[in-house]
Amino acid sequence: MTSDLMIRTERLLLRHVQATDAEAVHRLAGARDVAAGTFLPHPMDRQAALRWITERVEEQAAGRGVTFAITLAESGELIGAIGMELVPAHEQGRLSYWLGRAYWNRGYGTEAVTALVEHSFVSLKLHRIYAPHFHTNPASGRVLQKVGITHEGRLREHYLRFGQRIDVELYGMLRQEFIARRPANGGGTSPRES
Repeated sequence: MTSDLMIRTERLLLRHVQATDAEAVHRLAGARDVAAGTFLPHPMDRQAALRWITERVEEQAAGRGVTFAITLAESGELIGAIGMELVPAHEQGRLSYWLGRAYWNRGYGTEAVTALVEHSFVSLKLHRIYAPHFHTNPASGRVLQKVGITHEGRLREHYLRFGQRIDVELYGMLRQEFIARRPANGGGTSPRES
């Protein structure tokens, strides 16, 4: 996978994260209410943001993941990130994403997840994707449901986050389920890779 891959949707451009994104990542992901619903490190200062980006770039170079900055197509403004940790031996990936607080409830999450799901099955040739989210973040579950990802169960008190034990909801989709949901011509409003 080349580092210049971009995925375009109606309103978004997904491009690989880069070191110059550290300030925006710090500003957006450093907010406690954003971090509370994610697996992101907190607190996230500028150094932690750069470290997070560096780890994502290294994962990609090693073939263990892909991470895209979610940017607004018109302005290029970074509004969040979306990625997939890959396990090539099992042809599967773990989906995760986050958006800055100002961009919640605008459909950006659904648009970005739809694009990455398509990229994962079409370009990465995965057999299965799965997505965990904290039970305390039901909006993530609604996004996954809109995209057609199936709720598979709950992992009780699976993580300790901000001093509280948190249940994790688990969603998954198989390649054949993705294919069954696609329009017959494969066209329509599909994301475009460039």
